[in-house]
Amino acid sequence: MPTRKRKRKLKVGNLLIVVVAVLVVFGFGGFVISCTTKKVMQTKPKQEATSTTPETKENKIHLFLTGDGLLHDSVYTDAQNADGTYDFGKQLDDVLNVVSKYDLAYYNQETILGGTELGLSGYPTFNSPKEFGSYMVSKGFNLISTANNHCLDKGFTGVQSSREFWNSQSNVLMSGTNSSEEEYNTIPSMEVNGIKVAFLAYCEHTNGIAEDYSWEVNYFPGHEQEMLDKVKQAKSENDVVIVSMHWGTEYSHEVNDTQCTLADELTQAGADVIVGNHPHVIQPFQWVNNKPVFYAMGNLVSTQLNQENLVGLCAGLDITKKEDGTIIIDNVQANLTYTTMEGTYPALRYNIKVQPLKNVTDEQLQNQECNKDYNTVQELYDASKAIVTSLDNTIEFGNLWN
Repeated sequence: MPTRKRKRKLKVGNLLIVVVAVLVVFGFGGFVISCTTKKVMQTKPKQEATSTTPETKENKIHLFLTGDGLLHDSVYTDAQNADGTYDFGKQLDDVLNVVSKYDLAYYNQETILGGTELGLSGYPTFNSPKEFGSYMVSKGFNLISTANNHCLDKGFTGVQSSREFWNSQSNVLMSGTNSSEEEYNTIPSMEVNGIKVAFLAYCEHTNGIAEDYSWEVNYFPGHEQEMLDKVKQAKSENDVVIVSMHWGTEYSHEVNDTQCTLADELTQAGADVIVGNHPHVIQPFQWVNNKPVFYAMGNLVSTQLNQENLVGLCAGLDITKKEDGTIIIDNVQANLTYTTMEGTYPALRYNIKVQPLKNVTDEQLQNQECNKDYNTVQELYDASKAIVTSLDNTIEFGNLWN
């Protein structure tokens, strides 16, 4: 009997131990679950607040700018293949393959694209193969200026032929010359990434050829107020206005008084970006009324005889439209190009190649037949950069092709 009682007591004791253990486990488990729940409860309101915060809506355009397509007879002869087709890529791909990254890309077609039917020709009255325009469009160029001092080199027939070509290109805005008064009165525009863009181009003269035309060419001398009124109209109808100006003193790095005055007036009228050409050398960059102005981009491609004519400027920038309609322009960058070639003037040049200036070797620079001011690439680069930044050093250099 005592033995049985002892065993019963042991069983009761064991039972008490089990009960206590269960309570401890469930009690601790309940504590753990309670902490986890509290942690979730604490973080959930933050997650809801984040998810319900409205995102700021904005639209953005990446814009590329470069200079003159100046097609001396050497340029298109060097590009021509044995079968009569043209390969401008071997001359320009090193600097223009980057254009595909941009939404908008501008250049000035300095020589008319009248094509072979008008007879190809070089200096002083130019006419170039239309294949060059096709190549540039294939690289991504869609803002084309034809307002320049050579636009009447083949008379009104050349204007019509060139205009016919550009009108046949889809999603391309061309401005500067017109085959009808209706085209003259129309403001070229298109929508890109939700941003409405207008593009206008003007020139100062046409080498004395028929400058009394009333609508065939977009002249600005004597028509300054008309030009400013058109810029105002363009701004009232669009978000962004890009203006190309063929102005300045030929072969001078200095900005003249007319350029300064018009840059101020155009930006006040509504121009958001001004890109200039004509001097055939690079000129400074400057913010004018908080708008970027490139006074002269120099030559993209040419076979001119002076070293400074072979230096060109390329630039890129961002245009952002905020939700309230505000336009912000920033991330302005630039880089320098240089055209190398072989051959001696007046014979045709060959092996013409445009590349980033920093990629040119000192040997190429020294062996090239041209009027030289610099014997090393670094000296030429530093001097050219100093010109671009002489009025405003805020533009960033060196990242355009990275």
